[in-house]
Amino acid sequence: MSQIKNYIREHEARFLEDLFELIRIPSVSAKSEHKPDMQRCAEYWRDHLKKLGVQTVEIYQTAGNPIVFGHYEKDPSKPTILVYGHYDVMPPEPLELWKSEPFEPEVRDGHIWARGADDDKGQSMIQIKGFETALALGLVECNVKFLLEGEEEIGSTHLEQFCREHLEMLRAENIIVSDTSMVSAETPSLTTGLRGLAYWQIEVTGANHDLHSGHFGGAVANPINELCKLIAQVQDKDGRITIPHFYDDVVPLSDEERAMIAKIPFSEEEYKKFLDIDDLFGEVGYHTLERNSCRPSFDVCGIWGGYQGEGSKTVLPSKAYAKVSCRLVANQDHHKISQAFIDYIESIAPKYVRVKVTPMHGGEAYLCPIDLPAYQAAEEAVAVAFGKRPLAVRRGGSIPIIAAFERVFGVKTILMGFGLESNAIHSPNENMPLDIFYKGIEAVAEFYKIYPKR
Repeated sequence: MSQIKNYIREHEARFLEDLFELIRIPSVSAKSEHKPDMQRCAEYWRDHLKKLGVQTVEIYQTAGNPIVFGHYEKDPSKPTILVYGHYDVMPPEPLELWKSEPFEPEVRDGHIWARGADDDKGQSMIQIKGFETALALGLVECNVKFLLEGEEEIGSTHLEQFCREHLEMLRAENIIVSDTSMVSAETPSLTTGLRGLAYWQIEVTGANHDLHSGHFGGAVANPINELCKLIAQVQDKDGRITIPHFYDDVVPLSDEERAMIAKIPFSEEEYKKFLDIDDLFGEVGYHTLERNSCRPSFDVCGIWGGYQGEGSKTVLPSKAYAKVSCRLVANQDHHKISQAFIDYIESIAPKYVRVKVTPMHGGEAYLCPIDLPAYQAAEEAVAVAFGKRPLAVRRGGSIPIIAAFERVFGVKTILMGFGLESNAIHSPNENMPLDIFYKGIEAVAEFYKIYPKR
């Protein structure tokens, strides 16, 4: 057994308890009542990094949630890695669907169960414990900076400006992030691309107050009806988005990219069974794994209006609302797409209702070359830990700050994630397999061992 495996084995219980202590802080950035918890979480990371021997650790207050910065300085002449993670988590609701308390982590059936077990407390802890392991074994031959924020789940609202204001402090040759997923536990992978995002709220207003549907139905437009009609016009029967010029900047998939995607083990029947659905739907002409990673998409994320209480109420509502989003791909500018969507909805909105579209947040897509030395070091490290060379794959999610890092620092980010689709991030019963947690730590420690040789 290697010295890295030995160190991890000897400290498994402590590593797990350190993660549990972090998870117990309900750092839900979407809810204002958790503001004190955001500060507590930042203080946890500050104290933890100091305890590991990181010489400089500070908490920076922002107009939103605090940012933690740490700097382990090995030698100013050596290259520097910036490790990014986020300590905020999604709301745990609906609580009744959890099999255990979301903020009281427990190990069950070989998995860690809790909100944040994967996204991103579990994966951030993998990075920190991988660094600790490598440091304890004398394997860290580079400078390492740590950047931990508390607003990723609400769009990293203040992080890009923070990076611009602290450009020299944060500057590094490579950025490493663990906040993505692998193909499966049996098929490790490194993420080479992320989709971008554009997000809006639509408000449709009819009469100036709710109306009796018997007295006014058929004579006055129903905002919910009209909202549904508007949304239905954004996508055609073939799964294509109908916004004018939406696809102008989309780069077609090359034959080489499609061949790489085809290597990913995938069964549509197992996929449907896992999701408990009878059939799949997506853009005609593309495979499922192309649709959910390399092609744009449109989705209604929430819709409401009118009476929703117990029993019936014959009401014609005054207002209706929806939250909608587009996942974007490389070369699509989220600002440009956001305005195009607003223009399109306004152009098709009927005169008998008032429609307001409010952009909420967005981010650019991201692509990472696989010939970067840091990527190749990560590839080799994952191969050692998992016993198999990882595939290079694009993923369908969005981490807007990754593209921002490239804009601000001019360097690429290596997406060294260890999540699984079955980990149920953003959902009840979020989890992470224990063996993946420890293999991830091993891979990060191996990265520090391999990186100086690249």
